[in-house]
Amino acid sequence: MDRLSWVNEDLLPGEKSCIQQRGVRLYDGENKTSFDSGTVRLTSHRIVWDDEDQQGRTLALAHALVQSLSESSATLTKSAKIIVHLHAPPSQRDPGPFVTSTYSYIRLSFKKGGQAEFYDRYRQETAKRLWEVPIEAESSGKPGHSQPRTSRMRAGIVGIERNIAEKKRQTDKQLSQAFQDLDALMDKAKEMVTLADRFASKLEEKKGSITEDETVAFKAYLLSIGIANPVTRETHGSGSAYHKELSKQLAQFLLKPLEECNGVMTLADVYCRFNRARGMELLAPDDVFNACKMFESLRLPIKLTKFESGVLVVQLASHSESAYIKETGRLVEERGSMTSEELARLANISIVLAKERLHLAEEKNVLCRDDSVEGLRFYPNLFLTMVSN
Repeated sequence: MDRLSWVNEDLLPGEKSCIQQRGVRLYDGENKTSFDSGTVRLTSHRIVWDDEDQQGRTLALAHALVQSLSESSATLTKSAKIIVHLHAPPSQRDPGPFVTSTYSYIRLSFKKGGQAEFYDRYRQETAKRLWEVPIEAESSGKPGHSQPRTSRMRAGIVGIERNIAEKKRQTDKQLSQAFQDLDALMDKAKEMVTLADRFASKLEEKKGSITEDETVAFKAYLLSIGIANPVTRETHGSGSAYHKELSKQLAQFLLKPLEECNGVMTLADVYCRFNRARGMELLAPDDVFNACKMFESLRLPIKLTKFESGVLVVQLASHSESAYIKETGRLVEERGSMTSEELARLANISIVLAKERLHLAEEKNVLCRDDSVEGLRFYPNLFLTMVSN
């Protein structure tokens, strides 16, 4: 919502109206706003929302700030919605209802229908990019007279939109070049891995003739370019012996990432991170799972745990279930209530883990839920507090 600005209902120079729909509510990301029911108008340059309650509130969102569009269908309890994903707000922008927002998207809720047609036209108008067409500035028609203030403001808005569009084109060009460079790098990746293995072997052979500091420095260089000596079936055989060595390497690799993620990660996240670090030597899901099952038998500092919902996670052995419950209850109590998305952002964990933590705290009667048409929120269990007092 921090990309929307207060406007009047006049059209900009070169702007054309396309379609409008009544009964539209505005959401700041997942949150309701006070802009409950209005008429939204689509033009060639922007969407304009006008309050139907005669409160004189009119907002606009420039197409230049739109990154992409998506939609969600109506259900028995929820209306159809258009989700507008947005670019970062410009450094200089006109005043609006929100100074900042934690969300990078807004939602338009069509309580009286019309979402499908509006969505199709919205996509068409943003694809045309008519706001980038140069427009001659309005003048008063009299020599020596400056432009009216409204015209100058419009020209300024058009200038900002053009700058945003130009930056987007430059970013797309840079991304395209980056992917070309990445493809070239991948072509050479196999050679780099072979070369790194050869260097590592030579390092072992020359262990007595070079200093310890030189050895550490050399290994640091290898790690800095993302290359390590992964455990493979070719180097460590197969079966239990292979999974045992793989388990040790995986545990060593996960210590730092787990500390950064509050001590717990889903098995899917572990699989993706570990394979990304291994480069070309990718592992099958079964190999990672079998390696994780050996953590406790090898007395490693991490362990594999399965929640009642069936979700598998890897966590530090020093982290206990009671500590998670206590911490989750404290966070919810500090903020009054919380959704799984809010807990995920606050605790720097995935939404899947946030849901598990909230459900676990609910099972232990630390939290209680409010499941409404607006979504699921968790609150401190005041009943438990009353009983304990």
